Amino acid sequence: MSSEETEVVVVGAGQAGVAMSEHLGASGVPHIVLERSRIAERWRSERWDSLVANGPAWHDRFPGLEFSDVAPDAFASKEQVADYFEAYAEKIDAPIRTGVEVTSVERHANRPGFRVETSEGVINARYVVAATGPFQKPVIPPILPADAVPVQIHSSAYRNPEQLPEGAVLVIGAGSSGVQIADELRRSGRRVFLSVGPHDRPPREYRGRDFCWWLGVLGRWDAETPPQGAEHVTIAVSGARGGHTVDFRALAGTGVELVGMTASYEDGVLRFATDLGANIAAGDAKYLELLQAADEYVERNGLDLPEEPEAHVIGPDPQCVTDPLLELDLAEAGVTSIVWATGFAADYSWLKADTFDERGRPVQRRGVSSEPGVYFLGLPWLSRRGSSFIWGVWHDARYVADHIGIQRSYLSYDSTARTDTAPAAPQN
Repeated sequence: MSSEETEVVVVGAGQAGVAMSEHLGASGVPHIVLERSRIAERWRSERWDSLVANGPAWHDRFPGLEFSDVAPDAFASKEQVADYFEAYAEKIDAPIRTGVEVTSVERHANRPGFRVETSEGVINARYVVAATGPFQKPVIPPILPADAVPVQIHSSAYRNPEQLPEGAVLVIGAGSSGVQIADELRRSGRRVFLSVGPHDRPPREYRGRDFCWWLGVLGRWDAETPPQGAEHVTIAVSGARGGHTVDFRALAGTGVELVGMTASYEDGVLRFATDLGANIAAGDAKYLELLQAADEYVERNGLDLPEEPEAHVIGPDPQCVTDPLLELDLAEAGVTSIVWATGFAADYSWLKADTFDERGRPVQRRGVSSEPGVYFLGLPWLSRRGSSFIWGVWHDARYVADHIGIQRSYLSYDSTARTDTAPAAPQN
């Protein structure tokens, strides 16, 4: 098996890997980016057909390149996002090798660096950057048996309504993915149930500015830790059909039947928690709080932005909220498919390093792990709220590249090159 040497191996060529390559290349650091599939593969093959970016094109991009085929305030399709990263990689001449899977990374014994085993040979590297991102292993909670309905799939495997058998659909999870999939299924004529848990639902646009802009000027992208108890709260926002504010009452008005969090299953009956009303009310409170903060910012800075008093009006709860469904006989309701929009877990089984806690999560600070020479990139809240977003990962990558540069400067120190001549005494 072949063997080669490099300074840094970056594992993954999605947005994190491409950003990392740009900063390493700009610093003159020799590196190789390894990708088991294609550049930005998850955008192409692990998302539904109609997916678009959740942020406008002026915001969800890297500083060095604008989208050539998307208007600044429009939302790029998944194919356009993938094409963007391919174009960016070409622009910076990133040393990316596609179709190469990393199978193991282990620290060398009695020499610095790591042995990186791949499907095409061994690479010895001084540093390793895990840029595989947060969407590695789909999570489906063990609530229902496999044969409860004809089809159970994770949102990463969902493509379009035609993929599912005839019948009603239960979508479990009401973040951006779950809401958009439920809406699409309902628009296709399906009966749809949507299981709603705790969530944050910012306005898509307010007073003529996208919520991405508001989070920026209000300093909320820079929050270093999530609010207490909100580490896993999903964000319900949509760029679909030109972008719109997610409103669960409006969804119910279209015929989507809202239920609480999915709790248990027995003998064909699915039971839901009694938390639907509380979850929606908490989402409303976060929505209104952001509007108030935006209004205060406008007044404080004397901005001429149009007022939107109607945005503050919260309509009455629909019947499905005031009298929630707590049990659902799946067969009786005609449910033939369940789409689990329940997120992902990390999978670092290939990385043999002492840098994970008891739950398998990386122990790191701003991407610098507790294992010297190992770095992480693209994870939620890596350094701040924006870390797992396209623009945020670019800035995190710059910090990681700078840290690698500092470590390289220490290792390049050569005491034999120093002179023993003491500096001259200052003249009076």
